[in-house]
Amino acid sequence: MAAMPDVLQLHADGSPDRLAVIVDASHGAQFSTTTFAELNVLVNRLAHGLLALGAEQGDRIVWCGPNSLETIAVVHAARKAGLVAVPLSYRFTPDEMAYVIDNSDATLVVVDAEYAELVASVRDRMPKVRACVGYCATVEPKDLPAGFVAWDDVLAQGRDEEPSAPDASSVGAQMLYTSGTTGKPKGALRTGTNAQIVFALLGELGFQMGNEVHITTGPMYHSGPLAFVSLNHSAGSPIIVLRRFDPEAWLNAVKLHRVTNTFSAPTQLKRIVSLPDATIAKGDCSSMRCLIANAAPVPYALKEEVIAKLGDGFLFEVYGSTEMGIITVLRPEDQLRKPGSCGKPYGGIEFRIVKDDGTVAEPGEQGELFMSTGLAMDGYHRTDEQLSEYEGGKWKSVGDIAYADAEGYLFICDRKKDMIISGGVNIYPAEIEAVLHGHPQVLDVAVFGIPDDEWGESVYCIVQAKTGEDLDLDDVRAFAEANMAKYKVPRGWQVRDELPRTDAGKLLKRVLRDEFWPDRAV
Repeated sequence: MAAMPDVLQLHADGSPDRLAVIVDASHGAQFSTTTFAELNVLVNRLAHGLLALGAEQGDRIVWCGPNSLETIAVVHAARKAGLVAVPLSYRFTPDEMAYVIDNSDATLVVVDAEYAELVASVRDRMPKVRACVGYCATVEPKDLPAGFVAWDDVLAQGRDEEPSAPDASSVGAQMLYTSGTTGKPKGALRTGTNAQIVFALLGELGFQMGNEVHITTGPMYHSGPLAFVSLNHSAGSPIIVLRRFDPEAWLNAVKLHRVTNTFSAPTQLKRIVSLPDATIAKGDCSSMRCLIANAAPVPYALKEEVIAKLGDGFLFEVYGSTEMGIITVLRPEDQLRKPGSCGKPYGGIEFRIVKDDGTVAEPGEQGELFMSTGLAMDGYHRTDEQLSEYEGGKWKSVGDIAYADAEGYLFICDRKKDMIISGGVNIYPAEIEAVLHGHPQVLDVAVFGIPDDEWGESVYCIVQAKTGEDLDLDDVRAFAEANMAKYKVPRGWQVRDELPRTDAGKLLKRVLRDEFWPDRAV
């Protein structure tokens, strides 16, 4: 039986002149437009060129850089060449980069010239890497370090025709490293996908095949933004590329290109709705049909603000993880009807809430969330540590505490590792954070447990004020006392200029906790 044509080739053959990638000129990016036919030729030449550098099918290829035409091309080329694509955060330190590159067993590294020196500084710690390839995606040219292979030279070694590679899924084999909010990142390997579940997800999100326009709100090295770029290209939709997120540039691009869908962390949404009213008024989100919020809990107050300022009827929230994919979807009509919920499963995905005694929880009862899905990763790379399992491995958990209501809607309480036990009582920081996000002067908030000689742990809170606001902690404390049970009210408070978050919007509580637990690993 002949192999199925690659999905990019199908669009190049069927709609050669349709735009595939439009690079926005913000943040120094080189503006460009690329059709599906042009992208397919670029990807084919890159795939052949990478194989000419000594890559073999099944090898890992690390790519690193802000969103660009080149990062999208590398993902497609890896799939066509039968390589496993490994995104690497350009925000990492050289030591962190060296760890991921070596741990992944990568044989090739492709990096934006802006960050090539960081990779070059630890080149001697990558003995398995055969070659480092560099490219410049900005208007201002940047030289590559000595020993790096130029992007154009790799393309020159390539050919226009399709590479011969084993059958692959539309997204290809990928290994994404977890964000490392609790320790060193782990590589989550996924060699395939479940097309039936993916199509069910697109239906749940109301995607109109062939009539979508996507914008990159978050960095593509994170699982959500990368997945939705891949899904949109699989559906033949153009991608509007923002090199880096900028709220005003985002508003302008959505209006200019009539964007219909995007994937965003709450952090980016906060920055958009915090723009001056006059700036927001110049925007136009009427084309948007599906704005997906994920990567961190979405406060109810933020949802209200998004709906009030950007429009109603297009805000979706999903719950998922790098390891398990998207598990639940909360539709627009349920955003305000089901405060605190992240939705219901779809496409045959199931979940179970398991109590500490091993029994399945009734509606309203809290327990550890276990999931059964065809989107789960193959496993973590090069470690004995794997996900917790229930009933012989049918159900897997990433460590979240949750409950479901009588209608089957899921509510995430918090990560199990973030739960505070004070005086024998379980306290979930996410619940407290959700309340404090409702304070009109609070932009960001982190709640966690600190040592307490009497109670074991006590609740501590660090808040960040909105721009131009002078935050009064007595006022914030009074707000907390008026809106939550007394035992949940933080006993310690602090204001900081900024809280540590990953580019995906996940709060790095480990960094904050370590200041208070110097002699204990938590």
